[in-house]
Amino acid sequence: MLLHLVVALFCATAFLFSIAGAEDPYRFFNWNVTYGDIYPLGVRQTGILINGQFPGPDIHSVTNDNLIINVYNSLDEPFLLSWNGIQQRRNSFEDGVYGTTCPIPPGKNFTYILQVKDQIGSFYYFPSLAFHKAAGGFGGIRILSRPRIPVPFPDPAGDYTVLIGDWYKSNHTDLKAHLDGGNKLPFPDGILINGRGPGGASFNVEQGKTYRLRISNVGLQNSLNFRIQNHRLTLVEVEGTHTLQTSYSSIDLHLGQSCSVLFTADQPAQDYYIVVSSRFTNLVNTTTATLRYSNSAGPVSGPPPGGPTIQIDWSLNQARSIRTNLTASGARPNPQGSYHYGLINTTRTIRLANSAGQINGKQRYAVNSVSFVPADTPETCRLFPNWRSFSHWKHIR
Repeated sequence: MLLHLVVALFCATAFLFSIAGAEDPYRFFNWNVTYGDIYPLGVRQTGILINGQFPGPDIHSVTNDNLIINVYNSLDEPFLLSWNGIQQRRNSFEDGVYGTTCPIPPGKNFTYILQVKDQIGSFYYFPSLAFHKAAGGFGGIRILSRPRIPVPFPDPAGDYTVLIGDWYKSNHTDLKAHLDGGNKLPFPDGILINGRGPGGASFNVEQGKTYRLRISNVGLQNSLNFRIQNHRLTLVEVEGTHTLQTSYSSIDLHLGQSCSVLFTADQPAQDYYIVVSSRFTNLVNTTTATLRYSNSAGPVSGPPPGGPTIQIDWSLNQARSIRTNLTASGARPNPQGSYHYGLINTTRTIRLANSAGQINGKQRYAVNSVSFVPADTPETCRLFPNWRSFSHWKHIR
């Protein structure tokens, strides 16, 4: 009898430990979206904050996690968040773009339910209505591999989100009115790194260790070039796909793109420039941050390192050099098969061309000469039986 009791207690204890050690597939977030004063380029302007933060908080998750994100809209106009790169499988209504997701009315909330099913990598979220992106409301998303899935490089000593983007000193409402007046956007006033202007951001490292940077171009107009003074960048991931590990002196990121690079703090202990500059522009916008060694012997010195400016072939050649790592596991273990893409016959070629012009006196952009025109009511909202009684749709634009 005593033996049975001991065995029962042992089994119960083991069961409790198994519960305590089980992976939690749900992550909960409560966000309050507000206006607030921000000074990224030294002048006061109205920004969009999430829980008082500019940029917004990072989302940290693991493959297959369910993300429950309750967003309360404290603005005076409808608001939506979109999840750049997150695959919406049979739930496009969570994607957060006009036409598939009903905007969150002022003073109301909406709970996004997302699953990062079979995904890994670096992404970001941003507001998709009323040019809100020009005021903030964006933040990083990282999806880590499950512990049992091998990653094709050692764990870095640190893992940083780096949000880069061009920026204006004008409020988003003024910029939207400028566009609606039939004008194109002017040249940006500057470039931000993690919401800060020149010299405002810094990243701490220890000599001899390797770090991961998850870089996203969250800007409005310009492709950007990213580089670190005297340090090489090893590309390891592009938007959820492990790449062959190619080393670059700098890397181009076009609008909306995200990638991960590794670098080793292998230089003499001091501070170094992190530089971001505009690409393919007659005038070149440049901003800097600081890479700070823990045992630094002094501040940054000399001019910031230069990079490519208008050279299109440089960017194209770099893009062509990026290759998928077919031997690495992704969100699931590598099936150890080979992919015969070259053996697939091409039966149809679709060409997409961007264009810009005025429609009804407003500056608009198009793909293959077709420009998006908002419906009076988002299509998804028509699924509600009483959608005609909703009074706030007329304010969405």
